[in-house]
Amino acid sequence: MRVRVKFSKYSIMKFIGHLDVMRYFQKAIRRAGIDIAYSEGISPHMIMSFAQPLGVGLTSDAEYMDIEVRTPIASREAIDRLNRVGVEGITVTEWKQIPQDKASKAMTLVAAADYQLRFRKGYAPKLDWQSNISHFQAQKSIPALKKTKKGEKEIDIRPLIYDMHVNAGTVYLQLSAGSEANLKPELVMDTYLATLGITPEPFSYEIHRAELYADIGREGKRKLVPLGALGHDVEAAVIRNDGHNDSHDDCNNDNCSDRHNDSCDDGHSDNCDDRRDVTCEERA
Repeated sequence: MRVRVKFSKYSIMKFIGHLDVMRYFQKAIRRAGIDIAYSEGISPHMIMSFAQPLGVGLTSDAEYMDIEVRTPIASREAIDRLNRVGVEGITVTEWKQIPQDKASKAMTLVAAADYQLRFRKGYAPKLDWQSNISHFQAQKSIPALKKTKKGEKEIDIRPLIYDMHVNAGTVYLQLSAGSEANLKPELVMDTYLATLGITPEPFSYEIHRAELYADIGREGKRKLVPLGALGHDVEAAVIRNDGHNDSHDDCNNDNCSDRHNDSCDDGHSDNCDDRRDVTCEERA
């Protein structure tokens, strides 16, 4: 079963990079006792992929990770387990079943993102910088220098800005995202301030990602939906009706030989196939 996990990242964890976040979830999933699937080969690893890694220093309420699990588990229980073994700064908020096909992978679906940007205390420009934002977005073309692996190149960022407005000192942006056309909020803000003759100091912004979207529109018409909306919650009752259980308490009389790939709650990875006379009740 393929699952999409949504989590928030905040506080001290905003300084943790993508690879460390991946290692964090590998450990959290093991500690939570979730029966995740592994790749095949000489060096098996957890089947896990992230939608769009968050930059260091940014906070978020909309980080997405796709995993595959061998034993179904209800959404509420999975969320509780992961948060119980987690740390302050990362909170799992959704656990949704998604289709198995490759086209449904989060990392290939990302099309847009919502951001909230504000100045750090003491870093806001003294000049009026808020009143011209609507005029800035109304332009037909907005040239900007974008850094690439080969250097800098000038691009028109206007088609990549879907929305931009300000309220009480916070700039709300909806920008193109993903592997094909990704626009960073700091580039948009730097470009806007440059039109006012303002050069912000380094690390002036506090940036929060509020959501990641897929585009399900047709014939060139954009229709954005949150990545989590493409799946559905896994209910405990559905799992029971399907005959699957993730708790040994529900299978007291079942022989573990019927569950070849399950591991014991004591952390051992012995295959039950080699222990045909041991019941789940004796191993709980």
